[in-house]
Amino acid sequence: MAKIGFIGTGIMGQPMAENLQKAGHQLFLSEHHGKAPQALIDAGAVALANPQQVAQEAEFIIVMVPDTPQVDDVLFRADGVAAGLSPNKVVIDMSSISPTATKAFAAKINETGAQYLDAPVSGGEVGAKAGTLSIMIGGEPQTFERALPLFQSMGKNITLVGSNGDGQTAKVANQIIVALNIQAVAEALLFAAKNGADPAKVREALMGGFASSKILEVHGERMIKGTFDPGFRINLHQKDLNLALAGAKELGINLPNTAGTQQVFSTCTAIGGGNWDHSALIKGLEHMANFSIRDK
Repeated sequence: MAKIGFIGTGIMGQPMAENLQKAGHQLFLSEHHGKAPQALIDAGAVALANPQQVAQEAEFIIVMVPDTPQVDDVLFRADGVAAGLSPNKVVIDMSSISPTATKAFAAKINETGAQYLDAPVSGGEVGAKAGTLSIMIGGEPQTFERALPLFQSMGKNITLVGSNGDGQTAKVANQIIVALNIQAVAEALLFAAKNGADPAKVREALMGGFASSKILEVHGERMIKGTFDPGFRINLHQKDLNLALAGAKELGINLPNTAGTQQVFSTCTAIGGGNWDHSALIKGLEHMANFSIRDK
């Protein structure tokens, strides 16, 4: 059993924490931004006042918060994780944030004698609940091996990509692929429906061919049914694509399709959909076309 600090128990974080509890690990939670989930407390987690206290109690400290500024705050505020670290403890950031900032955060944590892993995930709320997340990791191999049993409690496809920052780079690449696939499915279903075909039947036909994909299977069904309760919110995917586009600018490369998909997400946000599931990208295309595939 490991003593694990877990900071960030939202849509993704809480089920991930629950899977660690099911594996027999002791959890310590921070209440610096609000009460800890009662379900985790009832299962044996200990609530503490701030990230510093969590880091003092735990061997591994997992951070799962929305964006780069929140990771910075949790780690380096006056009563943050860094203030509670001692040598050989391991900080694991499972948020999806800037690869450049990650390298800076890792350097500061490593200076304390602790170790740092960036380990963003893919798989959404469904994968978090099922313990089947894909986990992309940057850090030292020996640190990865120490943390591997924790990752195995939360995910299935677990890859040490390279050094600090490389896990976040892999996650940004993942988000580019997912976003562009969502747009491809949305455009195809919109085209089919506008042309008079039943989008559900078109999806069924495409599932048996080379166009078949997890996005077509899961998100295509959501688009047809109009079930857009968030598993992964549009505003969070926009954040990830902003990381991609900012990184592309730093590297001097062009990502035209990523930029185009970001514009459609922006249309969704403009019509009030920032908190919709990212499969609702189709609603941005529908808005521009003045046509809904669900009105057939």
